[in-house]
Amino acid sequence: MDLRIFTEPQQGASYDELLEVARAAEDHGFSAFFRSDHYLKMGNVSGRPGPTDAWITLAGIARETSTIRLGTLVTASTFRHPGVLAISVAQVDAMSGGRVELGIGAAWYDAEHTAYGIPFPPLGERFERLEEQLAVITGLWATPEEEQFGFTGRHYALTDSPALPKPTQRPGPPIIIGGWGPKRTPRLAATYAAEFNLGFASPKDSATQFDVVRTACRAQDRDPTSLVYSVAQVVCCGETEADIARRAATIGREVDELREHGLCGTPAEVTEKLHRFAEVGCGRTYLQVLDLADLDHLALIGEVVLPAVAGI
Repeated sequence: MDLRIFTEPQQGASYDELLEVARAAEDHGFSAFFRSDHYLKMGNVSGRPGPTDAWITLAGIARETSTIRLGTLVTASTFRHPGVLAISVAQVDAMSGGRVELGIGAAWYDAEHTAYGIPFPPLGERFERLEEQLAVITGLWATPEEEQFGFTGRHYALTDSPALPKPTQRPGPPIIIGGWGPKRTPRLAATYAAEFNLGFASPKDSATQFDVVRTACRAQDRDPTSLVYSVAQVVCCGETEADIARRAATIGREVDELREHGLCGTPAEVTEKLHRFAEVGCGRTYLQVLDLADLDHLALIGEVVLPAVAGI
């Protein structure tokens, strides 16, 4: 089981705080540092000092780390034109020495679009745009050197693009697609993704959706085992009940609720639930860390849980 750290900076985090978490994640043996791509807080928090741009943040962290992989869960397709996003991700990939991954989705948070003047089309159009973006981004990256790329879609058109810069990873950084959609999301994952991710689901529900994606792969003559299947889960781990309660209170959650719906408890309890996810085909878990100041939390998980699940 591959364990990654996943953060939500829109809830209130500066670049310096995110860098400290990324460095701690690297020091404690986690394979990746990921962040959300949002421009507005959620819930009853201040959100201060305000949002940080995901790809600018990852560019900075890329130059301050050496081994840990970096990416988004997930970039909204409404935020950037596909040609611009392809350039940004390729540049950060080069800045990191080939350690970047692109999680991308159709967007869902209408309030952040209203708050920052970003158009928010209806759901059907957002999925149309996402599919075209995936075709454009992967097409730009995969175009051979000295050749040009063109694309004509309903929402985007590119003419005689030099398809530069190229990312360090070829044909391009791994793409992550996820969600509960019964048809379009599995089809897009089967077509474009290296990884399918499901957020905040039970092992049973994860197994069901993983099977839907495997069916979509077979429909396109793709080997379903060529995809990584992953989940994202909020984590709240402590050596004692007092530690667990303190960490849950800090993030405004109840221990019993977290034990049922997240990865909560002692290292042994967290390890046991990760085993349950592994049994349904999950090979990777994104640990959603909500208290970014608690670096001891990362140390505990890295020192105790990570070795316990490394072989599953």
